[in-house]
Order: sequence, then C-alpha cells, then structure tokens
Amino acid sequence: MREIIGRIREIEEEQKRRLSGDKLSLYNAGEVKHLKQLAFHKCPKKNRWVFGGNRSGKTECGAVETIYMARGIHPYRENRKDVFGWVVSLSQQVQRDVAQAKILNYLNKSWIEDVTMLSGKKDSLKYGVIDQIVIKNVFGGRSVIGFKSCDQGREKFQGSSLDFVWFDEEPPEDIYDECRMRVLDKRGDIFGTMTPLKGLTFIHDQIYLNSSNSPEVWYEFMEWADNPYLNKDEVEMLSKTLSEEQLQARRYGRFRASSGLVYPEFDERVHVLEHPFSVPSTWQDTISIDPGLNNPLSAHWYCVDYDDNVYVVAEHFEAGKDVQYHAQKIKEISARLGWKKGHNGGIDALIDSAANQKTLASLKSVSELFYECGINVNANVNKDMFSGIQRVKQYLKVNDGKSKIYIFPCCVNLIRELKSYRWGNGDAPVKTDDHALDELRYYLMTKPQSVPIAKQKSQIQKDKERLIRKIINERKK
Repeated sequence: MREIIGRIREIEEEQKRRLSGDKLSLYNAGEVKHLKQLAFHKCPKKNRWVFGGNRSGKTECGAVETIYMARGIHPYRENRKDVFGWVVSLSQQVQRDVAQAKILNYLNKSWIEDVTMLSGKKDSLKYGVIDQIVIKNVFGGRSVIGFKSCDQGREKFQGSSLDFVWFDEEPPEDIYDECRMRVLDKRGDIFGTMTPLKGLTFIHDQIYLNSSNSPEVWYEFMEWADNPYLNKDEVEMLSKTLSEEQLQARRYGRFRASSGLVYPEFDERVHVLEHPFSVPSTWQDTISIDPGLNNPLSAHWYCVDYDDNVYVVAEHFEAGKDVQYHAQKIKEISARLGWKKGHNGGIDALIDSAANQKTLASLKSVSELFYECGINVNANVNKDMFSGIQRVKQYLKVNDGKSKIYIFPCCVNLIRELKSYRWGNGDAPVKTDDHALDELRYYLMTKPQSVPIAKQKSQIQKDKERLIRKIINERKK
C-alpha cells in the first residue's frame, strides 16, 4: 500500500510540474534519461565539449548547465553565489533563435529578477535580443547570464571576470582564447556544444586531438540515436537522404574531413581503457621502437592476453635526445612495470630496420648503440606499409562493442596520432606525426597470428567420413 501511495504522489508531483511549466524539473526527472547529457553534467573537468549532430540534444544540455550554474542548483558540482557567466553565439539572430530560446524554455519566470534588452521588449522576451538576465540565486544572491555574439569582435569580450562561458557552436579562435582569459582568475568553466561543419579547425586540434594529453579537457560525441526522444523511424528515413559526409557531421557530430582518416575505425571510447589495470606478467610480450634523434623516438610496451587481445600499456615519446638517454628511459619504465628481461639480462625490443644502417658521422649503427646500453633490439621487422595498415585496421575493428587492441590512457601520443593520421595523394598517408604508428605497425606485423584450434571430431563424424570413403572406394572398383 505504501508503494502505491508513494507512486500516486510521484504522479501528482509530475502533473504539478507539467501544469506549472517547470521544464527544468521535467528535464531532471525524465523517465527516459539521455545518458550522454548526464555524462556531460557529471563530468568534473573545466573544459567540456559536446560534438553533436542536429537534434542530438547537445544544445539542451548546454542551456540546462547554464541555468544550473547561475541558479546555484548544479546536482554534481560545488555551487556558488552571485555567479556571472556568458552565453556566446555566432550572431545575435542565432542567439535569439537558439541559445536564448533554449534558456528561456528551461528558466522558470519566477526566478528572473531583471532583464536588459538589446532590442525588443521585456514583456515578449522570445522576440527580442537579450543583453543580460539577472537570476535569483538560491543562496540569496543575484546571478547574471550575459549574452555575446561572435560578430561583435574580440574587443567586446575583454575585461570581465567570469564563472563560466557556454559556446553555442564553434567560435573564432581569438574569441575562444579571450574567453579562456576571462575565466582564469575565478578558475571558471568553459563548455561548448557544436556541430562540426567547418572542417579540421582549432577545436579539432586543441580539444579532440589533445583531450588525452590535458587533465582539464573532455569531449563527447552525440548522435541522433543517443537522443531517446527522437522517433527511430524518422531518424532512419532522414539518414537515407543524406550523403556520407553530411551524415558524419549532421547525424554523428563527427568532423567533416574524417573520410580522409587512415584509421576511422579508431574510437577513443572503445579502444582507450578508462580504468587501466595491473597487467599480469604472463601477458608481457615486447617493446617496439621507432628511433629518432631530432625527430621523436617512440616506444611502446605491448602485452597480449589469453584471447590474443593486445594491450598497449606504456609510452616513451621524446625528441632531441641521444640513444643513451632513451635507453635509460626505457629501462626506468620497464623497471616500473616489472618488465621481463631478455638474454644477457637486457630488455628485448623491436626496432625499425633503418636502425641497422651506419652513417658517416658514426662508426656504429643505432641498433649497436642500443645493444651496448642493454636494449636488445631486433631490426627484423616487416615494414610493408599497406599490409601493416590493414593489420592495424583488423585489430581496431569493433564487433559487439569489443576490439582486439586496447590502449592505456598514458599513451597520449599514440592516441593523438591514431586520431589525426590522414591519407595524402594516392594510397600513401601523409608522412608526418606517425612515429608511434610506425612502431605499432612493426609490432603487429611481427607478432605471430593466433591460429584457431581445430575442433575434435566426434565418433559419429569419424564413422560418417569412414563410410563415405568406403563408398567412394567401392565405386572406383
């Protein structure tokens, strides 16, 4: 009976919220959760971005996050009194029609203390362009949401000290940089919601490519299927009308030039392990090295489990150092991992066969120098690029949410290269930022491929085969 009474009260509260027009309460209490919106709100990092397709739900979470912070009711963060933040749109018209409209949709009128208009009247907010909204903060203070448009120019973004900035769509880089300065002294937040329609911009380079290398950067992709409120039949029907390039941007929120990626199979959410673990010593396989002096030297530690899945568990990546320095770093990382020793007590590793070449400047090859420093390098690697790329693709292929290769998050340069490696003219990738990928290919091409164990035949199968052979032999007579 208590459960029934409790459920009746929940229904009554739900009806009250609907009648009161409290859209924020409905958002919070939604029976069907948009899980990626929830992940965005829960993320504790200071620089968060949602790359989403149209109608994926990205703008809603940006508007709600803005109200959470201004009102002082954020469910997953420390709330503040007298909050000051900006909502940044591409133009005043876009501000009025998109970000401003979304905020007014979720902002209860009783919370509004004052409004300053750039154009239009206060009694019809949705038809005008708002400059600032003053909101009653639950801690007794007054918070301000200011609206800015990128077409105002960088100078209009100077001077203020802010608690947060919400970018609705991607801003010009100079305005992004200026807004980062505005949140600096308050250690405020920057968050953005955008559909990537401008190609490989600075957001692609600074946020998408380098999120693994920054403790304060986070991103998520949202697509139509993530929005539980979209009709599935409509989604599929609209998908069929779009080209592959349009589909990648407008449905999946992917950067438009992704068709030129060598490894579009790479999905950071699948292939990079969120929670690394202590790998059993029996899984340890070998280290692979792509040597460099002025260019970076890349080395990774590879393990293989009992199901032939590969784990990349550690990384050394540095430029401008000599062999002795790199050998020492490899020893230090190996010691920390408890890595197995090879013959003569050295550490076994694969290396680019070019390391065997001697130059006029040295009487010894790079391989010999590494060997003298206790790194037993093996330069007998398969460097065929086309076959190597296909092998990497096989390991990256995802089936039922699972892959054949997993990368620990400390391998930031390997992750960055996998996300940015692109085809050039013809069938060859652009020869830049590929040092980690080269030695990944050396390893996977050298690693023995597992052969499925032949199933034992049953006695019935054996008898059947014997009978068939007998019949065939009799017919031959």
